[in-house]
Amino acid sequence: MSKYADCPQILRDFLAYHENIKAQSPRTISEYYLDLRLFLRFIRLMQNEMPLSTDINVIPIKDIDIEFIRSITTSQIFDFLSYLANDRIANPDALSPERGISATSRSRKLSAIKSFYKYLTIRTKQLTENPVADLEYPKLRKSLPRYLTFKESAALLQSVSGPNAKRDYAILMLFLNCGIRRSELVGLNLNDVYEDRIRVIGKGNKERFVYFGTSCRKAIEAYLPERNKQVLSDNRALFGSRDSNRISVTAVHRLVKKALLQAGLDPELYSAHKLRHTAATMMLSGGVDVKTVQEVLGHENLNTTQIYTHIENTELRLASEANPLSKIDYIEENEEGT
Repeated sequence: MSKYADCPQILRDFLAYHENIKAQSPRTISEYYLDLRLFLRFIRLMQNEMPLSTDINVIPIKDIDIEFIRSITTSQIFDFLSYLANDRIANPDALSPERGISATSRSRKLSAIKSFYKYLTIRTKQLTENPVADLEYPKLRKSLPRYLTFKESAALLQSVSGPNAKRDYAILMLFLNCGIRRSELVGLNLNDVYEDRIRVIGKGNKERFVYFGTSCRKAIEAYLPERNKQVLSDNRALFGSRDSNRISVTAVHRLVKKALLQAGLDPELYSAHKLRHTAATMMLSGGVDVKTVQEVLGHENLNTTQIYTHIENTELRLASEANPLSKIDYIEENEEGT
């Protein structure tokens, strides 16, 4: 926890709890750290009535204790959410930075705050009152996940070329067949591959097996002889990089974008995560029930998976409209001819 040395002990304890007891991923812990650090800095800025020109990113919070946390009011938390919506710069490096971050980002930060107060009130009982218990999340704009069609998926696979073609093809096949996350793919080891399935370690270190089809199996089998010639710093890894390390999330991101570009698809619209959406949509299109898709994707909540049924319903509606008979004029029955 040394990288969180600028945080107060109470926050470091919270992060350690989620890391060691809840077994949450390093990425989740890092997001908690950044979100709660910003929150505490803002509250200190408000409580100390510092000038509005003060750089919030340099406000010290290391000495904050439970008494400070206890002094935070619901009104101040509303002020923080208002700051995020109206004043926080979303992308400081942009040519024309805009103020106000998205509802999704605000929801994530509020989720971190709620988790922090739940830990203090329920887990450790350092507080008796939870000022965010009934706070509602920002309303999110509902949109259907973007995904590739079958034709676009085939074009993506056919576009793969270069010295790492067999590796990249196998990676894309796993995304499109199994719907695994980038982090799950990066974490795959050689001994996680079986004849007809892979063992995946998902969110919260939860283990699941995901089966793949013949084409995916052949892609992996074609890649393995090439992989076995490599010696990696972590030689357990299924996928390696040019620098002889386990392939990184960033490298996977780049190879997917490269393949999209080569396939004539917009790399700004699609990503590795969109390939996961594609896999889910294809499964439902093929008649797989939503509960099974939930298990394949490793979703904890069925509601997360059910959004893909909306995609499928849309596709079915479009298919029915494409039928020429759907446009034939309605002919009323002739009473005399009945």
